[in-house]
Amino acid sequence: MDSLIKLFFSILLLISSLIFGEINGVESSSSNHHHHHLSGPKKLFVFGDSYADTGNIKKPHAVSWRVPYGTTFPGKPSGRFSDGRVSTDFLARLLGIKTPFAYLWKDYVGKERLRYGVNFAYGGTGVFNTKSTSPNMTIQINLFEQLLGGIYSQSDLSSSLALVSVAGNDYSNYLALNRSIAALPIFIKQVVDQTELNLRRLHALGLEKIAIPSLPPLGCLPLYTSPQGCNDTFNALVNYHNSLLEQVVANLNNEARQSTFAVIDFYNAFMAILTNKGESPGSKRFETPLKPCCEGSCGNVVEKGANKYTLCDDPESAFFWDGLHPTQQGWKFIYSVLGKALSASLLKL
Repeated sequence: MDSLIKLFFSILLLISSLIFGEINGVESSSSNHHHHHLSGPKKLFVFGDSYADTGNIKKPHAVSWRVPYGTTFPGKPSGRFSDGRVSTDFLARLLGIKTPFAYLWKDYVGKERLRYGVNFAYGGTGVFNTKSTSPNMTIQINLFEQLLGGIYSQSDLSSSLALVSVAGNDYSNYLALNRSIAALPIFIKQVVDQTELNLRRLHALGLEKIAIPSLPPLGCLPLYTSPQGCNDTFNALVNYHNSLLEQVVANLNNEARQSTFAVIDFYNAFMAILTNKGESPGSKRFETPLKPCCEGSCGNVVEKGANKYTLCDDPESAFFWDGLHPTQQGWKFIYSVLGKALSASLLKL
């Protein structure tokens, strides 16, 4: 354990800033060209952080409302933590429905627009409180509960899918507070235990299909990498989180006596793309996958108007948009790698 602690301290220097950047934005109906759609869920309810948020944080409070965010889609900042579409958009596309509106906008759109569900995810949040003042997952579920019986009926819920997306803000917050590295495995267990309570609660509220992404390889996010590459210690802790999560989901499915919960394997999808050397013919790859398109303090300018960041020429050539978040092209690849296996596991729900 000592060597683990030493190794981990060495990355602490890299981790003073939070996985905070997080996502927001106004919904955009993603054009459903000729994609394979799942027959099944007609609505998507989303809980989580910046990998899922499509515009819940108010404009003055999030970098995701600043240029150059949203440069690819919709062509201006939309509150998404990317140059374009994010995880929620691609999952909605897979289901063949429009991206659900961000909760922030629910009173400004007709009830008709809420028929695809609602997105309660707020960038920067975790299952517990983080440095973000936005609603943590417990409060997000409270907001969802308030819409039940009014806007949404029980039969609406039985034809819905919930996405419960936790991408690691609890851990970046823990590290930013300089809490004990040795005690981190104990904290990981607390995060997964709280996630289990959240999943049970969503199920008890009437959601019968619930998808939970595994934690991506946080040690490979540009914010945490070194010239040597990904941080293996960090990824080992991510693997511990993911193994606990797999156990929880297996237990919950046993209890429910049917497949109600499914893990979306973000970890291996990210790794497949990051380690792709282009050996398999026809497989597209990113030349420098660990180099973000928007480097530096993305979205921030100094007083005289000079940017505190540099931008790549073509966001489609980059897997990561900034230090924490994939590009639209990155997310497209992730969902393409997940592909048929994800569709199959969602169809079983």
